[in-house]
Amino acid sequence: MPSLRHTIADDLRTQITTGHLKAGARLPSEPSLAAQYKVSTQTLRNALALLQAEGLIEKIHGTGNFVRQPLRRLTYTGGRLTPDADLHITIRTTNVRASGDLIPLLKVPSRTPLTEFLYLTHQGETPHSLARIYVPQDLASAQLPCRRSGVEESRDQIRARRPTSEEASTLRISSTLAVLSITRVSTDTTGRVVEAALLVLPSDRAEALFVTHHTANAKGQEG
Repeated sequence: MPSLRHTIADDLRTQITTGHLKAGARLPSEPSLAAQYKVSTQTLRNALALLQAEGLIEKIHGTGNFVRQPLRRLTYTGGRLTPDADLHITIRTTNVRASGDLIPLLKVPSRTPLTEFLYLTHQGETPHSLARIYVPQDLASAQLPCRRSGVEESRDQIRARRPTSEEASTLRISSTLAVLSITRVSTDTTGRVVEAALLVLPSDRAEALFVTHHTANAKGQEG
């Protein structure tokens, strides 16, 4: 027998998918919904958390719960994000010092001057993805990381995980929604790390695409 939270989530999900509750609509307040379904406020919140994890609704603190606009998907392929529609990006630049995981990632001494480029992608008013790119300060003034030349090799480490509280707040997602976490390290011809990119893509709007190119050697065998 379905639990109360699943029964409530099923009813609200049906209202959303059938268009009874339209994209952008604000849901009744949590106390009102709890009274409507004759459950406690906590049970109601548990039901809403299921819909938040599915990307059907979003909670804006101090304002309420809203039906989400259909989200565009981002594809990560060849080290680049390729959205299926235009999204707008804001960029914030900050000077920081190397510490913690950035030290082995960039292969620099502690407190080495770095420039952090914070990229936040939006679809309309909805945050879509987050990226922090770190560049040694002596390289940062030349050009933005997305336009950088002279990169010889890039390596990506990809994993699925829960978002941090800061990521969940910035992206306005449930802390139970998995994110695609991508760490990309780029080096030049001398082996120096020229940038490290930390991307966070909510799983309800992103996918990774891997393409392998096979070459044949002189004997006609794949190499």
